[in-house]
Amino acid sequence: MKTSNKIKGGLTVIATYVTREFKTIATSYSILLVMIGGIFIYGLLYNYMYAPNLIRDAPVAVVDRSGTPLSREYARLLNASPQVEIYSYAPDMPSAKIMMETNRVVGIIFIPEDFESRVGRGEQAVFLAYGNTSAFLNFASVEEAAAGAMEELDSRHRPDMVVFVPPAALYAMSQTRSIDIVGTPLYNPTEGYGSYLIPAVLIVILFQTLMMVIGMISGKERYTGSILYYSRHGLGFGRMAGVVLSKTFTYCILYAVFAYFLIGLLPEIYSIPDIGNRRDIIMLLIPFLLATCFFGLTGSLFFADSESPILMITFFSVGLIFLSGMSYPLELMPWYWRAAHYVFPAAPGTLAFVKVNSMGASMADIRAEYVTLWVQCAVYFALACMAYRYNVIRALRRVPAAAAPPLGRISIFPLWRNPSFRPGGSREMPF
Repeated sequence: MKTSNKIKGGLTVIATYVTREFKTIATSYSILLVMIGGIFIYGLLYNYMYAPNLIRDAPVAVVDRSGTPLSREYARLLNASPQVEIYSYAPDMPSAKIMMETNRVVGIIFIPEDFESRVGRGEQAVFLAYGNTSAFLNFASVEEAAAGAMEELDSRHRPDMVVFVPPAALYAMSQTRSIDIVGTPLYNPTEGYGSYLIPAVLIVILFQTLMMVIGMISGKERYTGSILYYSRHGLGFGRMAGVVLSKTFTYCILYAVFAYFLIGLLPEIYSIPDIGNRRDIIMLLIPFLLATCFFGLTGSLFFADSESPILMITFFSVGLIFLSGMSYPLELMPWYWRAAHYVFPAAPGTLAFVKVNSMGASMADIRAEYVTLWVQCAVYFALACMAYRYNVIRALRRVPAAAAPPLGRISIFPLWRNPSFRPGGSREMPF
């Protein structure tokens, strides 16, 4: 009977904590703005920005020093490609450079004077003299268009090249065909930048906004003194575990809905490649959300108000894509960056999600990242419990002496109900 009552009492306390957390979120306009703005608005706008997915009609300048029918035909083939559009025919290289420096073009196609004879001999005939590599996608599109136009020109005029070939090699050449290189893009059939980047960014958005919400609530609790609410039932590890689990349950319920919107609905709306098994994605999101919540609650040690988390988390979130190994191979990073990969839940979570969602990986293929997330859950859960206990004790030390409980009773003293308690501005009390 005692055990039953104890369990019922514990569940009642947890339910009270959960209700309190939902109420805190629902009544805070700043937190709602972060959640709605960060999840819905940011998610929609970011996907919309990469909606074209591929570079089309990149402006280029052509310097045609040949001036032959063949060079003009090449220019027409170049302009007909979907990747580039000829912005201008420059008379010389200095004029074309000025166009690039003023951002009117992203590349320069230089056609040499001996273009026609070079094509006939099968030699390199077109030089991409300059390309704006500050935007490497533009550079790649110009390169691709220049090569494609040259291949088309070669296929059209290959029979005419025999006049430049020695008689001994004429028969052999007649029996051969030009080499066709066929590439098969894996996991990204559109070869679009958005298809590659957006799945990783969606996980970072989940991590970033969840960290902000946790940080704002924790900072507000410390600033106003409302964190003392959690001292009424004691400060033992079990009591703090109940607080941490209650908060985590609240955040996970909300972010399960947000995750469905970001990684379930948005890929359908914007036609982002999505070949992952739904069950595996859900299995991955469980430790990811738990680890993120525990990590955020551990970070409450550094949040003394509700504003600082936004600046701090925004600053540190910039490099999460880098740490995940998506923008740069993890194997090529220095050891300290590889170590940082295992500190932040967003890093293994992002890498694992991209593998499952975009590459069709199974749970066995992401075993390393999956185990890492569960280890993070265990470590950060223990640290979160200790962090919240420390925050409550620190708040108790700021209580005026007249309102302070006797030593040894701080774990059960209902300070938040004491009419003499006023958070802030009071002297520190040594314990």
